[in-house]
Amino acid sequence: MTQGVSMLIHGLSKSGKSYFGDSAPAPRLILDAEGGASTRFTGSSKVVWDPMRDAPPAYDGTWETCVVYVRSFQDVQRVYDWLNSGKHSFQSVVIDSLSETQQRCIDALVGTDQMKTQDWGDLLRKMSALVRSYRDLIIHPTNPLQAVIFVAMTREFNNVRRPYVQGQLSNTLPYYVDVCGYLWTELGEDGVVRRRLLCAPHSAFEAGDRTGKLGNVIDNPDVITMLEMIYGGNN
Repeated sequence: MTQGVSMLIHGLSKSGKSYFGDSAPAPRLILDAEGGASTRFTGSSKVVWDPMRDAPPAYDGTWETCVVYVRSFQDVQRVYDWLNSGKHSFQSVVIDSLSETQQRCIDALVGTDQMKTQDWGDLLRKMSALVRSYRDLIIHPTNPLQAVIFVAMTREFNNVRRPYVQGQLSNTLPYYVDVCGYLWTELGEDGVVRRRLLCAPHSAFEAGDRTGKLGNVIDNPDVITMLEMIYGGNN
């Protein structure tokens, strides 16, 4: 049985979402749609890949993270084509952030024009297909990934903090993944700032864990530890 997991992580700015993505199993692929901000300050060793020009870089042990700087929605689609071909060495993929990736999709649809009614329908179909296609890479028939991570900003809507995406996708997105978590930082009595990840349903935050293995809150979460919690260390 394939032992992979799909996650949607949302939180406020500077809450550690990019550092969480950098903890996914290596060699990892990170699609940086934040103008370099998602990967510039994380600690892993890196190599840059242009999917529009080259094949995925061969893993030689000198890097942990392969970065794709997302400049257009076509970049994200081209990366998926490579991953779906199975001709790569990645163990995990992170899209950081889904909020910015959706904006790239809007740019591709209408440029600087105002979105019209039919455009919102096109946006929903394209983004839904994109998320589900990436998610399904954990069950790829020849080269399944261990983790697919979607990172998103957060916003409050009807007194609930939810992943920040526009249109109807905000309603369906949490149902597409195995784990939806809200990430925040908290100052302890010892003066140490800790990252905390809410994985259980909450009246004020969009969160949930289909696996039933992660409990309510994980302190200083990382993807590999969560995989071990879900699969009992056998991943």
